Amino acid sequence: MSLVLEGRILNPATEFVGKGRIVVENGKIKDVGSKGEVEIPEGAEVIETKAKATIMPGLIDAHVHFTGFRTGDYIKEGLLTPLGLFVARAIKDLEATLDAGYTTVCDAGSIVALHLREAVNEGTVRGPRIIAAGYPISQTFGHGDFHFLHPKLVDARESLLNFPFQSLLCDGEDECRKAARHALREGADFIKIFVTGGVASQRDRPEYPQLTRKEIAAIVEEAKRAGRFVHAHAESSEGYINAVEEGVEVLAHGMDLNDDAINLSIEKDITLIPTLTIADIILKFGEAAGLPDWAIEKTEEVHEIHIESIKRAYEAGVRIATGTDFFIGSKEIQLYGMNSLEIKLLAEKVGMEGMEVLKAATLNAAKAAHLNAGSLEKGKVADIIVVEGDPLSPEILLDKRKIKLVVKGGRIVKIVKNDLIGF
Repeated sequence: MSLVLEGRILNPATEFVGKGRIVVENGKIKDVGSKGEVEIPEGAEVIETKAKATIMPGLIDAHVHFTGFRTGDYIKEGLLTPLGLFVARAIKDLEATLDAGYTTVCDAGSIVALHLREAVNEGTVRGPRIIAAGYPISQTFGHGDFHFLHPKLVDARESLLNFPFQSLLCDGEDECRKAARHALREGADFIKIFVTGGVASQRDRPEYPQLTRKEIAAIVEEAKRAGRFVHAHAESSEGYINAVEEGVEVLAHGMDLNDDAINLSIEKDITLIPTLTIADIILKFGEAAGLPDWAIEKTEEVHEIHIESIKRAYEAGVRIATGTDFFIGSKEIQLYGMNSLEIKLLAEKVGMEGMEVLKAATLNAAKAAHLNAGSLEKGKVADIIVVEGDPLSPEILLDKRKIKLVVKGGRIVKIVKNDLIGF
């Protein structure tokens, strides 16, 4: 049966705002236009939205981690928490994210998300579409190497731990190629790599380049041979440039990019996911969440540098997509479901205008996910939400109560029946 939505439409891809009608069939948008242009198929379910509601594409978090962590205490979580508890917690986090209007997430490293992807696909679990990397790839002494643990506890192929954040440690072109193949064997939709250090790893720093060009090239080749893409953690320029020049298409963080990195991003049509939110959260709640002092201290060092780097990249014309980098949640800090904090920060800190930042959260994020979605156009995946109010105001999207309808792949997965939505 067809689904028809009528009302005020906002399509960031075309910057269209106005009344219209959308016809959904077989999980995709069959037609879109004015009521006079688009006919209602016989027997269709028709949802008419009122004047205060806005129909728009579903939102996408293009860099997040569903781990089931409830503190930043890596030892407690990694050594003492059973895998089943991680999974149960992550299910609640997925539900909260879906109810906030996020129809797709790209999980950039967590075995929990890789397994829950199938549970979501079969309808056992309510959640957004999950595009998952599974085990990320790190060099020894890389950002994905928990330096305070024995290597045999870190590498997922050897460890007896059920630790959602485990990586595949590799050194040299052959080991990296084999690690990429292992990630694909586990079911990865894309391959996540670390090409610089970071703030959440103990003994390295954001400016350290990681993985050689030959190592990166080997991973990219294996991904492309399997019809996948590579998504890189890249905080500073040298590692970032190495990744882009070896064929990486999606890069996260961009914490300290020079002019060469920015210009190369434009030349190679790169999608950059700033993840401003996680740094903001670490500075406000990191101590309460139990994050180690060194993670908080390094975040303090680079926070303002990060914002300025993204401003310059955006002003130069680099494609920006939304991603939160959430990796923990707790009763005190309800992060999952607050994914639109990234939209708010891109508007307030970077200066992105309302329509531009919504494009970052829809069409641009869909490109980062390699998904034919993110806009209200014929042939696109029918991921659609109805929002109470004007989503050009970031505060609106931060209030889950304002998300009245969520359609994922043509199916209604959330509906709040009130005077804004009629049948």
